Amino acid sequence: MSKRNLASRSPVDEPQAKKLNLNSEADASSEKHIHTISYPGSDQPANPVPFQQPTGLLTFSYTPQHVLEFTDSALRYYVDPPRGADLRYGYERWIKRPEEITRLDSLLRAVERVMQKTDASMGEGSGIKWIQDIAVVTWRGIITKILTAPYEERDRHLLNVMYVNGTLYIEEHYPEARLKEKEDLAPRQRQQMYYGYSFESWCTSSKPGIPERSRGHPPGWGGDVNTNVQWCSVVKTKLGDNRLVLGGEVDCVRDRFSGKTDAFVELKTSVAIGNARDEARFEKKMLKFYLQSFLLGVPEIVVGFRTPQGRLTTTQSFKTVQLPRLVRGKPDAWDPQVCFSWGQHFLSTLKSILSAPPSTEGSPTGGDIPQEPSRQVWRIIIAPEKGVKVFALDKAETRGVEAGEDRVGILPRWYFDLLSGARGSRPSEPPAVPPEVVSAPQTTHQGWNI
Repeated sequence: MSKRNLASRSPVDEPQAKKLNLNSEADASSEKHIHTISYPGSDQPANPVPFQQPTGLLTFSYTPQHVLEFTDSALRYYVDPPRGADLRYGYERWIKRPEEITRLDSLLRAVERVMQKTDASMGEGSGIKWIQDIAVVTWRGIITKILTAPYEERDRHLLNVMYVNGTLYIEEHYPEARLKEKEDLAPRQRQQMYYGYSFESWCTSSKPGIPERSRGHPPGWGGDVNTNVQWCSVVKTKLGDNRLVLGGEVDCVRDRFSGKTDAFVELKTSVAIGNARDEARFEKKMLKFYLQSFLLGVPEIVVGFRTPQGRLTTTQSFKTVQLPRLVRGKPDAWDPQVCFSWGQHFLSTLKSILSAPPSTEGSPTGGDIPQEPSRQVWRIIIAPEKGVKVFALDKAETRGVEAGEDRVGILPRWYFDLLSGARGSRPSEPPAVPPEVVSAPQTTHQGWNI
C-alpha cells in the first residue's frame, strides 16, 4: 500500500449525513443534506475483494459520422508500428469531436439489446429480471475514477447517479465551464493529446497482421484520426457482491476477434524513461493503465515510449495481470486490493444512501426534492485526499441535468419507461430505429468518456 496518507478514517465507518455549504463549479452556494464516505486510512489493511473475470456481452461501433451501429465496422487489428514513427503526423487533419455532455444512452441501447436476446432465449420477462440483478450500469472510465480515488492527488470528479429497480446508473457530470476548459486546450496540451491518437493509428490496421499502405501517406499509417470513430465492448463482471455491466472503448485486437475479450489490446503512450523520476511517474500512471484494462477484460497493454517532441522510440507489451507485481514493494506503490476494497465499500454505501426513504430536510428554498425514489438524481463529488460527498438534487437542478432533452433524470425516457414496465405500468414504445443502426442525438455525446 502507498506510504502516503490515503485518508483520515477507515472505510468501515458509517457514512455521515450533515448540512454543508457547497461552493463549487458544480453547484450554486446552498445548504445541502450531505452524506460523506471516507477513503481508507494508510494503516487500514485492505480486505481481499474478489473480482470476476469480465465476460463479453456484445460490441458496437461508431461511424465517422458518430452513428451508433451494432456491428464491428470500427474494429481494428494490432500491428507493430514503424521504428521512429512521427506521432505528430496528420495533426492538421485531425477530426476531433467537440466536448459535450456525456450520456449513458448508447450503453443503454446495448443493455436493451441484451434484454431482448434474454427474452428470446429464456422467455418473456427474463430480460427485466436480468437487469434487476445488476448492481451498476456505467462506463468503464467512470468505475476507473471511482476505484482510483484513494490514490488520486489532483483530479476532482463529479458524477450523477440514479437508483432504479435496485440498479445504480452513473454518468459523469461536466458543468459548462469545465466543458469549455476541456475544449479550449492550450496548443501544447492538444498536441500531447494527439500523440495518443496518432500512436493508435500507427499501431492498427483494417486487416490482421498487415500494416496499412495508402497513397500519399508513409507506410504503416493506419489512417487520419477521427475521434468520432470508436469500437466498444460491453461486459458483465462482479466486484465483491456487486454485479456490473460496463461499456468501454477497445483500441484493437491481436490477430482475431472471436467475441471474447482475450484478444483485446489497450494502447498507451508515455514519455521515454530517462531517470528515476520518469520511472516513478510512469509507475504511478500504471495504476490507471491496469484498472482501465482489467475492468474490461483486456489482457495486454502496449505502451509506446516517445520523446517530448513526439518521436516514437520504442514499444513494450505488458500483461495486464502482471502490472501490480512491477510496482510491489516500491516507495508509494499502489495496491489494486485497496482499490477493489474501496470500490466494494463505496458501491454498497452508495446503495444504502440512495435506497433510504426520501427526505426534504435541507432542501434549498424554491426547489423541492423529487419524492419518487426511482426518479431522484444524486450528485457525487469525489475530492482528492478528502473523500466523497453525496447529495440529492432538487427539481431545478435535475432539469439542468436533463438539459431540455427527453429524459427522466440522467436516463433517456424510452429506457426509463422500459424499466417502468417492471413496476407494473405500461411502458411507452422506444423510438423506431433500424435493428443495427441508431443515430446519436446531436445535443449529447454518448460514448466519449469510456
